[in-house]
Amino acid sequence: MPSEQGGEPTPRPERPLRIALLSYRSKPHCGGQGVYVRALSRELVGLGHEVEVFSGPPYPELDVAPDGHGPVLTRVPSLDLYREPDPFRVPRLREFRGPLDVLEFLLMCTAAFPEPLTFSLRVSRLLRRRGADGSPAFDVVHDNQSLGHGLLRLQRAGMVVVATVHHPITEDRRHDLAAAPTRRKRLATRRWYSFLRMQSRVVRRLPALLTVSRSSAADIVRDFGVPAERLAIVPVGVETDVFRPPTAARVPGRVVATASADVPLKGLVPLLEAVAKLRTERDVELVVVGRARPGGAAASAIDRLGLGDAVRFVSGLPEPALVELFGSAEVAVVPSLYEGFSLPAVEAMACATPLVATTAGALPEVVGPDGVSALHVPPGDPEALAAAIGRLLGDPDLAARLGAAGRARVVERFTWRAVAEATVAWYRAVLAGRAGDPAAGSAAPSDRSLRAPEDPPC
Repeated sequence: MPSEQGGEPTPRPERPLRIALLSYRSKPHCGGQGVYVRALSRELVGLGHEVEVFSGPPYPELDVAPDGHGPVLTRVPSLDLYREPDPFRVPRLREFRGPLDVLEFLLMCTAAFPEPLTFSLRVSRLLRRRGADGSPAFDVVHDNQSLGHGLLRLQRAGMVVVATVHHPITEDRRHDLAAAPTRRKRLATRRWYSFLRMQSRVVRRLPALLTVSRSSAADIVRDFGVPAERLAIVPVGVETDVFRPPTAARVPGRVVATASADVPLKGLVPLLEAVAKLRTERDVELVVVGRARPGGAAASAIDRLGLGDAVRFVSGLPEPALVELFGSAEVAVVPSLYEGFSLPAVEAMACATPLVATTAGALPEVVGPDGVSALHVPPGDPEALAAAIGRLLGDPDLAARLGAAGRARVVERFTWRAVAEATVAWYRAVLAGRAGDPAAGSAAPSDRSLRAPEDPPC
């Protein structure tokens, strides 16, 4: 229809979308799944869309205004077999409500990880009931890396189903198998990761996928056999008004790292060895956001290196306490052997905390060039970690410069509102049959959360 001035037609405003956001577990303070669901759902609602989050336990903390405006949470109960403080528990008989609960328990008993499958089947049943009258309740169903068979049932029911794959869990399996000390442990690890066969089949049948970095995109193409044109890249964000530089003085010698699980992939042992070396030269304290598994690699390294009085683990921190901890540190470290993105790196940079990060996976593209907004070190190299951390502890001017540059990089590139806007553009491209449209954020990759059996997932 022409405008009043007789010029080009005035484009019709695009109608708000109805979005179902699925997450098989959404723990708010461990790993990135709960953070992703909380922030993305809030910003999508802020853009005017309707969002309903379907989550298994642990459930996310969603941001809802005092007037009730915000995303809606629909709980999808499970047996919650990995809950704290009693993971791998035996449920009571009255907790079993149907065949899916029995399946979930039996799979756990065979050392498999059942949650991605059983969540997808539960949520598939729930959503198909919503659309029983023939009209889909949602314009798009967006799965957050469950990649279970239930998603294909939703597709067959006529729903538009897409997914975020933060990184293929094949990387976790590679590192855990390499670290397995015995044949029995390797067999148990392979059984734990048996859900990957399902994820690989499902992911190849979805029309479009979102991932968070070029590195993850390349790994998805390589390990899952997904055509690059089906992938769009939208980085993860951070709340820069919450994660901000501290007003109090930083604690001398304090180093902070985040490890959502005590597994080889997170690189805790090389970091602990670096801290042991640094302690021969200066006073240093390491605070790890996460848990050390009793008898695990990190706990054993602490005993071996005599670091009991220099290392502490904290977990379950509410967001203000996490911000305060990042702001109290003189140095933040991401020692991972692989990362598909690294939200902790971005959060530390947002707090203007100078960062040391390995060159594993997507970390270089997230933290920026070496010496500009972070210091780079090779993965798994305690000597290089110790040298880089010591360099920042001994050079306040360099630390301040890197901290300020890191903060500026995050503000420019990694906000949740920008993530939501790019995600909506992607939804609309998929709905219009343009999943591979470069204008919708699709990108061919450049060259290049689940845990080990004894460790409950986050």
